[in-house]
Amino acid sequence: FALGYLALSVAIVPSLAIGGAAYVASELVLNGKEKVAETLEEKSLKNRIKEGYNQNKHITEMIKEIDSMEVKEDLKEISSTTSKILNTIEKNNLNNKTTYKFLDYYLPVCVSIIDRYDEIENQDLTSSDSKKFMENSSKMIKETNVAFKKILNSLYQKDIYNNEAEMKVYNQMLKQDGYNNEIDVKEGVDDE
Repeated sequence: FALGYLALSVAIVPSLAIGGAAYVASELVLNGKEKVAETLEEKSLKNRIKEGYNQNKHITEMIKEIDSMEVKEDLKEISSTTSKILNTIEKNNLNNKTTYKFLDYYLPVCVSIIDRYDEIENQDLTSSDSKKFMENSSKMIKETNVAFKKILNSLYQKDIYNNEAEMKVYNQMLKQDGYNNEIDVKEGVDDE
């Protein structure tokens, strides 16, 4: 603006327009690529989350199709945990390695295993290979249930550590000020 107005003796309104255009152009050149990349990454994450919800809906629908009560129970827990994971990712806009592994690999492979299990189960095959496949698939579904719970836990681990630290500091301040001397905040204990 000042260059056009003072140096080139251009009227104030055209100088303002030129200055504004120059500013916008410099922002696009200097920051535009990063903003476009962030926008694409956000859209990609949103699309992945949407696909994750669709896959979880499919898992829920498959519960009705499976005959084994044990597998049904595992699928109910997997569906519940998956819902919590997806909500956590979406709410916190978690754009990290764990998120992408879950959305791009773990969840789709889980759905594939469930579909294949249902397909073989519906065929009523009696060969030793089919029985072995059903046993292995059932075990894999059970292990997936445990793994998904660990993934959910890992998404909250940082928050847990931060909250524990905050509670310790808070408790120390209360003790120093003479308001509290009975509560002893302890380190988190592993459940497993």
